[in-house]
Amino acid sequence: MATYSLCARKLLVVYYLFIISSCCKISFSHGRDINTSFRVKAVNLGGWLFTEGWIKPSLFDGIPNKDFLDGTGLQFKSVTVGKYLCAELGGGNIIVANRTAASGWETFKIWRINSTTFNFRVFNKEFVGIDGSGNVVAVENKPGLSETFEIVRNSDDPSRVRIKSTNGFFLQVKTEELVTADHNGGNGGWGDDDPSVFIMKTSGKLDGDFQITNGYGPIMAAQVMREHWNTFIVEEDFSFIKSNGLNAVRIPVGWWIASDPTPPKPYVGGSLQALDNAFLWARKYGLKVIIDLHAAPGSQNPWEYRDGTIEWGKTDDTIHQTVEVIDFLTARYAKNPSLYAVELINEPLAPEVTLDMVKKYYQAGYNAVRKHSSTAYVVMSNRLGPADSTELLTFASGLKGSVIDVHYYNLFSSMFDNMSVQQNFDFVNTNRSAELNTVTQSHGPLTFVGEWVAEWQVRDATKEDYQKFAKAQLEVFGRATFGWAYWTLKNVNNHWSMEWMIKNDYIKL
Repeated sequence: MATYSLCARKLLVVYYLFIISSCCKISFSHGRDINTSFRVKAVNLGGWLFTEGWIKPSLFDGIPNKDFLDGTGLQFKSVTVGKYLCAELGGGNIIVANRTAASGWETFKIWRINSTTFNFRVFNKEFVGIDGSGNVVAVENKPGLSETFEIVRNSDDPSRVRIKSTNGFFLQVKTEELVTADHNGGNGGWGDDDPSVFIMKTSGKLDGDFQITNGYGPIMAAQVMREHWNTFIVEEDFSFIKSNGLNAVRIPVGWWIASDPTPPKPYVGGSLQALDNAFLWARKYGLKVIIDLHAAPGSQNPWEYRDGTIEWGKTDDTIHQTVEVIDFLTARYAKNPSLYAVELINEPLAPEVTLDMVKKYYQAGYNAVRKHSSTAYVVMSNRLGPADSTELLTFASGLKGSVIDVHYYNLFSSMFDNMSVQQNFDFVNTNRSAELNTVTQSHGPLTFVGEWVAEWQVRDATKEDYQKFAKAQLEVFGRATFGWAYWTLKNVNNHWSMEWMIKNDYIKL
């Protein structure tokens, strides 16, 4: 009996230890085991609920004067003096015409009112206008009637333009230091002797949600965007994703989705219903969903707003508004079993967005997610630009269920311009591997390669080259402790389309 009791007690102790161990393992990271063998193998649904014109350029085809969208930079060279208009001192002063080359101060960013009427914003963010004497200046921080202009193009040579003020007259260059709005347009000629004629050049453009919705206007934009949301990504795509070895989707959205169905102008409603559909399809096909806030109020990088300026984080209001978006999205989907993670913001740009701004927001955003879900992972994007890839590790290590998102492209830098096929392979296997190892620490947050693509700067690469390049990245990025996500599922550029890459046997999973 004594022997039996001892054995029974030993078995009981082992049983309790097993139960305790299992409970601890499950409760670690708020309900999920971060040491599990499960890794996210995802694809980004880019260009769907968050517009990027390069992914599907045809979306913009119906916009009148589509080369005059918000944020487009224009440069004007006077035909009489042969020099460019310039905001003296970058703004807050007069407009002159004395620069032989065009750069920042000589570039005027469009705020579109309609297809022919605009405001022009200068380097220091003031707007071009007309003062009481008819001189052209850039002193106002908010555009009004005096800061509104019409661009009149020469039908025979659209690069030749006149700029008409709301006073009824055209801008003219009287001297290099004197630009006024008092020319009557002459006889309508476009010769080099006319001081109201300029040679116009374009310098940079944006093609996001603000540009497309403001470009079409509220009625057409609502029709175009809803048609796009209903057809670009459909249920069959989720079936395709599941059947090809992927287990998750990362879905970029903009902050205005939280105000659906009546978001602030010029955005239009309907994207939230599409996101609801995505969650239904994900649940049906057993896929995880990572919600990615790709654009925050005021913009955290130069690509997500009206004219390329970065205002996010500079006031508490923008941070507070962004937290409200995270709160809204998490509350809406917290009970859906497909919600796997919430990414608080995508690619904040250093140094305009400081580390203190990011940490302040990430803490508040993390708290907003945890208010509704103890199981959803919270993803924190590393800053782009001159930032230390490890700068968030200590901070995030104190937040259970946190993930650091890094984006790895063999693109967007001159260092890749002349790399050979083998050098690109070596860079992935050596440099990217080392970078990922640096941010992957045993007691730190999980790591996520949230964006990568099997595209590079190599010219005339063979299909076999692309296959090997994709395989190399899959092997290295597969070591990320949270997983990876390819950019993107669909794209007019074939190698950026995972759907095309899979169907054409460039990528094997």
